[in-house]
Amino acid sequence: MNKLLIGLVNVYKKFISPVLPPTCRYYPTCSTYMIDALKKHGAILGLIMGISRIIRCNPFIKGGVDPVPDYFTLRRNPHPERYEDEIIAQAFHSNKK
Repeated sequence: MNKLLIGLVNVYKKFISPVLPPTCRYYPTCSTYMIDALKKHGAILGLIMGISRIIRCNPFIKGGVDPVPDYFTLRRNPHPERYEDEIIAQAFHSNKK
């Protein structure tokens, strides 16, 4: 189930997202957040967290850095600074490709 959901998000990222204007107000993007949540928390909790993040991503929200927390929550990550080094490393390595 987890692989199927991640595959669907990857299809969205590859074929649908490039056609749409960039609107995500968070880093990482909502689709990347969904994949990370699925990997970290499994199919059910990860899907719920990903959908919650998509609902939070709207024009009335400031946005910002919001990585997947280590525990299940439907709210924004209250401590994004804990993940700052990890985020910088991921951004650095993805730019080198």
